[in-house]
Amino acid sequence: MNENLPPCPQCSGAYAYETGALLVCPECGHEWSATTDPEGPADGGGAQVVKDAVGNVLADGDTVTVVKALKVKGSPGGIKAGTKVRNIRLVDGVDGHDIDCKVDGFGPMQLKSSVVKKA
Repeated sequence: MNENLPPCPQCSGAYAYETGALLVCPECGHEWSATTDPEGPADGGGAQVVKDAVGNVLADGDTVTVVKALKVKGSPGGIKAGTKVRNIRLVDGVDGHDIDCKVDGFGPMQLKSSVVKKA
């Protein structure tokens, strides 16, 4: 073999070979993508990293504060800046709405991480 292929992330076998877009280990039968980081998660999907307006990493169950006033469709008022939202849940939302939460006085809704900061 004249190519330098990485060892198998499962068994550290040195005899990995390439089959199309995948790398295969003949010792244990493990297949992985050549473009993914072998040190990454073994479940196949990358962990979602969501950051708030100031760059802090958010996690499920965090408490956040809204940093600017938000208009809420169908409501005469909106969410004021400084409103605390407890027990958030990170989701793959639509149009960048990646936080699922329940805002006091408004009910369940999704927010963008760019309009909140970690409390």
